[in-house]
Amino acid sequence: MARQILQRVLARAGVASRRKSEALIREGRVAVDGRTASVGESADPATQVITVDGKPIHLPTAFQYLALNKPRGYLTSRSDPHHDRFVYDLLPPKLRAIVFPVGRLDRDSEGLLIMTSDGELAHRLMHPRYEVPRVYHVFVTGPGEAVGMLRRGVDLAEGPVRPDRVRARKARGDDRELEVVLREGRKREVRRMCAVVGLTVRRLRREAYGPVRLGGLATGRWRRLEVHEVDALRRSVGLTDQR
Repeated sequence: MARQILQRVLARAGVASRRKSEALIREGRVAVDGRTASVGESADPATQVITVDGKPIHLPTAFQYLALNKPRGYLTSRSDPHHDRFVYDLLPPKLRAIVFPVGRLDRDSEGLLIMTSDGELAHRLMHPRYEVPRVYHVFVTGPGEAVGMLRRGVDLAEGPVRPDRVRARKARGDDRELEVVLREGRKREVRRMCAVVGLTVRRLRREAYGPVRLGGLATGRWRRLEVHEVDALRRSVGLTDQR
């Protein structure tokens, strides 16, 4: 196996996403052949011993690709001293150790969460460069004109955001169900956008991430992605090589 950038190797091994793997390296928690690694260096996992916190990593023989219907009240992190419900609790023990979420949903949001051990795919799906669409159904309360403001785009602290699409699905008085499509994943982006235009979010559910849809998957349940779904995800971010 050829030498590869270290954070990519860690991501392929299911340690963490490439961004978080880089943070582990910066923190001095990664070593190559017993020597503390540095960001940007390359390594060959076939001939060198790579460890994280002293434990050797192992590249999987096959990547895992899952869809999970996240319930409200669950965190997408592995642990938090202030909470006791995590999406990993919904998976079998063997999968918990090797997969990580593609993007996040905050505690009060629900819906589709893709989880995988394929770090390169996860990195590209989350990177703004690839503009992978995320579809949300948002149940809001507020004035009708706010929907038009949302459609035209809003300014957040990091800069302007304009949705790909904002469509009213249902309306009754000041209560509405909107379909919002975005192509990047800033922190609590939908909720913050709605707040700017005066809409109160009562419920937020992600229905699709790229070509993968939530469909009829029950709340709190998970399934393996079909081969055609994985292939479609990879094509959407320019990955056409063998898995």
